[in-house]
This record gives sequence, structure tokens and C-alpha cells, in this order.
Amino acid sequence: MKKIYLIAVALLFSFKGFSQGSPDYGAGMKFNLNEDGSKYLRVISWAQIWGQYNSDRPLDANGKEQADLDFSVRRARVLMYAQINKDFLILTHFGLNSLNSANLTPTGKGESSQLFLHDVWAQYSLGKNNAIGAGLHYWNGISRLNNQSTLNIMTLDNDRQAWATLGLSDQFARHIGVYAKGTVGKFQYRVSINGAATTNLQATTVPTNGGAATYTGARLLGSKEAGRTYAGYFEYGFLDAESNFLPYKVGTYLGTKKVFNIGAGFFSHPNGSVVADLAGNLTGENVNIFGLDAFYDVPVGKKGAAVTAYALYQNTDYGKNYRLGTTYETGSMIHTHLGYVLPGKSKTRFQPYLSYDSRKIDVLNDNASQLGIGANAFFSGHNSKLTLEYQTLKYASDKAVNTVTLQAMIYL
Repeated sequence: MKKIYLIAVALLFSFKGFSQGSPDYGAGMKFNLNEDGSKYLRVISWAQIWGQYNSDRPLDANGKEQADLDFSVRRARVLMYAQINKDFLILTHFGLNSLNSANLTPTGKGESSQLFLHDVWAQYSLGKNNAIGAGLHYWNGISRLNNQSTLNIMTLDNDRQAWATLGLSDQFARHIGVYAKGTVGKFQYRVSINGAATTNLQATTVPTNGGAATYTGARLLGSKEAGRTYAGYFEYGFLDAESNFLPYKVGTYLGTKKVFNIGAGFFSHPNGSVVADLAGNLTGENVNIFGLDAFYDVPVGKKGAAVTAYALYQNTDYGKNYRLGTTYETGSMIHTHLGYVLPGKSKTRFQPYLSYDSRKIDVLNDNASQLGIGANAFFSGHNSKLTLEYQTLKYASDKAVNTVTLQAMIYL
């Protein structure tokens, strides 16, 4: 093996520019395994720590009142990918999510304390701009938000309903299967065929006779009848081209690119849900989700200001009258967010933002709405930032839930 070089990566998901907005370095470290850098290993690590205030938190598992202020490790992750030549790539991504005082365990051996695989896939290139791959992957369908990177979200966190299959047919928004992705001119695509998870958030649920659908097709009907999912996302870029070297979509470029994309995507799981008739006979119902979105991110003027705007329409059909908690329901959603990087020449940049979504809930014949008002303080682009956000959620006739969250994030 020839000399190994340790250098700063210029960009997390491509080879050119600073798409993460950092004036210091890109996003990680690169170990070159030969002199021309065609063989390499890249490593990225990040942590997001939350302090969250909510005066209306529900009772804990022991029926006791919870403190208004809580702390958590929202995400702790390590991502590595390597190429032995231009034709082959392997990626591994592991970590944990939402570790807090309620799910800590005495010796760190509990379920919430354990690292798990988020992604692991192998990929083979088909020429310069197209590739196929297989494994536990994040080449999702539906929308840009369903392919969002957690490193550069503009708002505090991703819109939860946009990760529309998380825990229902997959493992934390990742499916095991095969995918194809690529670029043709200004057009980008990603499509996949995957296996559906048998154990999910409704692992012990059965549909009631004559009642609503449950997302239990793979378990109750079997993998032959309900074991495949299909997904795709397609977009056209009018301005600067975005990298699709990896699947993770950038949330805001902080004025370092000019991007205007429109996209459309889908997710389909034949017989993914199950209903029972009055006699208890089970029938599969198809799960179909469709999204249409637009992303606009451009610098404004000559003083470092920038605008980020996004809009999504998502139509979600999980089956007859489906609802799971306040997260998943058969219906539709409109989501939008808008951010503005304030002008200035300082290394520290500020970005106030607004987010809003409105959901139609078929089974309740009612709506849910969520408003977020926040701001980012970027000390070195997305590599070091603080985010403060006030959020209010009104779900149907339930009392509004209000939270204030402060996030500290560093990634290297």
C-alpha cells in the first residue's frame, strides 16, 4: 500500500465546491489509498444535541409528571464510504437516535443505547452518470424530504410525515433492496425495488372486524403476497446541477449554489395494509403515496444574503381510514418552508425561517396543522451551528402542543 494521506474533504457529497456552506472545510476526512486518489476512504461523523422545553408533556410510563425541560442526543452518527476504483463503491452508516433520560439504561445495553445500521450498500457504476446498487439503502421515492440529509436540514428537523414509510415498511426510512440512480442532462432519477419489513410499528396489531386498515400485510398475508415495495423520485433542475453521488438531499446551500428543481415521486406497497370484514376475513389493501415538490435556493444581492424555499404536496393512502398516532394517516398534506440568510461579511451567519404544514385526516374528517418559527446561527456553515425553534402542533380537536427546542450540532 502506498502512502496514506489525511486531508479535508472539500464536499460531503461531491467533489467540487463547498455545498455545505463552510468557510473552513467541507465535511469530513479522506484517506487516499493511492497517489492519484482514485482509491480512498471517506469518514464523516456528526452529533446533534437537543434541549427541549414543553410545559404540556404527557405522563411518563410510571404515570408521573415529566419535567418541562428535557435533554437528548437527537442523532449521533458515523458514515464511511470507499471506492477501490471508479466502478465500485461501498457505504456504511451507523449510529443512534433520540437517546434521553427516559430511555438510558444502567450499563448502556438497552435497546435505545445501541448503535444500529442506517445504511449499508454496494454500488456498481454504469458509465459516468448512472449506477445500480443493492443493500440497506436510502435511495427513496416520494419527495426531496423523504431523501433529506440530516446534516443540512434548514429547519430544526425534517417534516416527520414526509418520512412517510419510516417504521412501517422499512428500518428507519431505509429498505433492503436494489436501486438504480443517475443523471440524464438536467434530469435526475432514482428508482428501487425492495423487501417490506415484516416487523414494524404495528407488530402485534390485527385489524378489527369491519374497522380501519392496519399496516400489517407482510406479516398477516405473507411475503409472497405483500412482500415487495416500489419507489421512485424524479426531478428536473433549471439552474445549477446538484450532486446525486449519494442519496442525501441538501436542505439549504446558504448561498453557495443557484438551485431550482421540480420533482415528483411515489411509493407503492401492494397489499401493504390489511382490513377485516364483519366475519373476520382478511383482505389486502394497496398502500400508495405520491409527492410533488419544488426547491429553490439562490444567493440574493452581493452581501451574502440567500433565500431557501420549498413546497411539497403529498397524497397518502395507507388503506381504509388508516391512522397511527398523530404521525401517519390516510389523507393529504401540504408542507412549505422559507428561510433567509441575513446579509453580512462575518464568518457567523444567521438564517431565520418559517415552516408550515396542513394535513387532511380522512378517518377524522378533520385537519392537523403545524407551525415552526426558528433561526439558525452558522459558525462554520453546517459544520457548526445552533438552531432555536418554536413549534406548535394542532391535531384535529386535540389541545395544541407547543415546544421550544435548542439544538447544538457539529459534524466533521
